[in-house]
Amino acid sequence: MTAIRLPLTALALVLSSAACQPAGDPATSATSAAATVPGTAGGVSPFSDAAIWDGEVDACRGQGPVADDCLAKVMQAAKASPQAIAAAHQLGAQGNPGYVSAWRNQDGVGIATIEYPFRANTNEGTLLVDSAGHTQDVDADVLPEMSRADATVKPFLDAHPDATPFAPAQASGSEALPDGGVRLIYSTPMRTCHACANDGVLRVAYDFDAQRRFSGKQILDLR
Repeated sequence: MTAIRLPLTALALVLSSAACQPAGDPATSATSAAATVPGTAGGVSPFSDAAIWDGEVDACRGQGPVADDCLAKVMQAAKASPQAIAAAHQLGAQGNPGYVSAWRNQDGVGIATIEYPFRANTNEGTLLVDSAGHTQDVDADVLPEMSRADATVKPFLDAHPDATPFAPAQASGSEALPDGGVRLIYSTPMRTCHACANDGVLRVAYDFDAQRRFSGKQILDLR
């Protein structure tokens, strides 16, 4: 069976900074502190175990597009770490207001559990963080349009034309790769609605080299 190789898209990690803040402002202090966090050569990465936060965000619910600003203020008031606030800023800048609720390391790859408190569905997700601080969302673009005609997935899609991936993906194993690399495998259910039974499972592999830099992802199978 031929695996589908998807193009590598490096995600630039850019922290949104609060401009024109008066001296001593909490947002400015948090952003300045976050700049000391080791990260990528082109910026800084706040994602680590120091970014974990768990707090009350009910005051921000129902605020629509300003929920991200509200979340940052709530985290600052709750004395969240600079890394936690910086990670929330980054998620908000990508259009996904949320925060790091858990962190673990698997075979040298960081795995951040993200809480998305303002979503109607799928309030939890996973980011894989490589040694350079680049992140891969295991729920993003797992079955791109360009792959649908490939022999690996076409038979299933022909039989279940209305089935689509339903996040969140779940970790389903790992494999050693040649030259010291590692592959992390995530599975996403395929179904026609949130309450429907699964029609199948899509498995996607995320590959990291010996230095634990992300090197690409591929669809393993869909059945």
